[in-house]
Amino acid sequence: MPSQAFAYAALTVAILCEVAGTTFLQKSEQFTRLVPTLAMAAFYAGAFYLMTHALKVMPLGITYAIWSGVGVVLTAVIGATVFKQSLDLPALVGIAMIVGGVMVMQVFSTSTGH
Repeated sequence: MPSQAFAYAALTVAILCEVAGTTFLQKSEQFTRLVPTLAMAAFYAGAFYLMTHALKVMPLGITYAIWSGVGVVLTAVIGATVFKQSLDLPALVGIAMIVGGVMVMQVFSTSTGH
């Protein structure tokens, strides 16, 4: 069985792959551009493959909550910086709540296995 450190490393890279895949999804222009579409598919496949390694050690609910929560935050940052999409106050509050939820889970939950 992989170590906890390996599981978190796999999850971290899975999150980065998911964010890259989502970035290429935007660049694919509704699947009309071949290279961004193929890159999107490759990054999403990599994300799910790496997430399976995290799931060998971590519970599904915790893994997915971290994966999706951190992915939402990083995707919002990419949207704002790369695609110049604005975030209003409710969006920022919602993102802060997601970050807070992931932090509470990591610090206080005994379900994470750390």
